[in-house]
Amino acid sequence: MTPISAAAGMPAEPLRRTARSEVARKMRRHWQLYLLILLPLLYFILFKYVPILGVQIAFKDLSAKAGIWGSPWVGFKHFEAFFNHPNFWLLIKNTLFLSLYTLAVGFPAPIILALMINELRNGMFKRTVQMVTYAPYFISTVVMVSMILLFLAPRIGVIDHIRTALGFDSVNFIGEPSMFKTIFVLSDVWQYMGYSAIIYIAALAGVNPQLYEASKLDGASRLQKIIHIDLPSIMPIMVLLLVLNMGQLLNIGFEKVYLLQNPLNTSASEIISTYVYKVGLVQANYSFSAAVGLFNSLINLLLILLANFGARRATGSGLF
Repeated sequence: MTPISAAAGMPAEPLRRTARSEVARKMRRHWQLYLLILLPLLYFILFKYVPILGVQIAFKDLSAKAGIWGSPWVGFKHFEAFFNHPNFWLLIKNTLFLSLYTLAVGFPAPIILALMINELRNGMFKRTVQMVTYAPYFISTVVMVSMILLFLAPRIGVIDHIRTALGFDSVNFIGEPSMFKTIFVLSDVWQYMGYSAIIYIAALAGVNPQLYEASKLDGASRLQKIIHIDLPSIMPIMVLLLVLNMGQLLNIGFEKVYLLQNPLNTSASEIISTYVYKVGLVQANYSFSAAVGLFNSLINLLLILLANFGARRATGSGLF
């Protein structure tokens, strides 16, 4: 028997053919738009999905002669080697602590900056603050690290000159493991805070002015306006960015950590990404480094799922 559509009282197959022809008609009408997204689509396919085939390196003893497909399978050998490595817990501790520290300080900083800029009434001063806080984003990582090393250099750095002028002893900030994470996080906040605040400033610009007028008539203070109007208005954006940041929790920027790293602070600065670079590229142990990288990616996937679940339970909105 031919299946009948309950909604239209027509056979299902003609309905499917009609739907397909409607889709084809819309594609022919808007072919320019589909052509426009073709290159980005190809980019994601070639550089994001095709490389997933290389994940099998983590389960093989990669041989340059045999190639990826011809190398022998070894199962979870490299994962077990990583879990039993003497530095396993040190890498996990450093990566997690640095990530959580960055998230705890770096996530609310642009929100606070956006709220402060939104309260400014002088247009010229407001634009100046935005420009000054946004400008560090354009400094490359290499230049940023060079500036940090120069500012914090013992005996010749600006910070050390100020300390000695005040009667304090000279300190090698970059050589102190206990100071590495704070230096990394605060410099990261300074560089990206202004750029990240743009999203929140744009969201605040869309708040209905009548809400502010009504709160003014009710005698609400500026702090009360921020708490009851501004924060609820940007809450969906905050949740979305928090979930995305949680998904990148273990992907601390490799370049900056590696450039700030030296033999004196390795105990605090050695993280998963720098370890993968040293083992995979420097020591040419590709299978082992691929296993470590895959483990890192799986943990990030789990974290983003948990963060999205928690955000949906707490606020009713999430990334997906």
